[in-house]
Amino acid sequence: MFTLWLTGLSGAGKSTLARLAHSALAASGRCVQVLDGDEVRKQLSPDLGFSREDRELNVRRLGYLATLLTRHGIIAIVAAISPYESSRRAVRSIQTTPFVEVFVDCDIAELRRRDPKGLYRRADTASLANFTGVSAPYEPPAHPEVHVRTDFQTREQCLDAILEALRVRGLLQ
Repeated sequence: MFTLWLTGLSGAGKSTLARLAHSALAASGRCVQVLDGDEVRKQLSPDLGFSREDRELNVRRLGYLATLLTRHGIIAIVAAISPYESSRRAVRSIQTTPFVEVFVDCDIAELRRRDPKGLYRRADTASLANFTGVSAPYEPPAHPEVHVRTDFQTREQCLDAILEALRVRGLLQ
């Protein structure tokens, strides 16, 4: 068992890659659960805002849930912006199984072009405060196990890079 942690800016493709990884791993007979940061926040942390402290607490909660899943034989795939290196490091430190961090990277100009939820447009007009990557910081991982570029690579290429990293680490046969 292991935790696959996808971090990156809004719209970079974390949830898409998490679903693709889920399908690939489940097709090989593994028990897999995706923890989508937005969905978990709505269900377990609706009281949290978007201050640094609230974001860090949300990431720690996701990390704890991932630990519970892996402890019970389920591969945890977490797709969350998780903007602070210190929070991701804290989550890594509590894992009892391997932790594979995937930096889902995409140029901000491309993210603004994609903008599936209209969030960048709102952040650029100041109608959305504390938006990660625009008016709130995002600290890219210094040494992720996997670094994919969704502005240059296809979904399939990104998934292949993730699965290969899992194979190299002995997490997939």
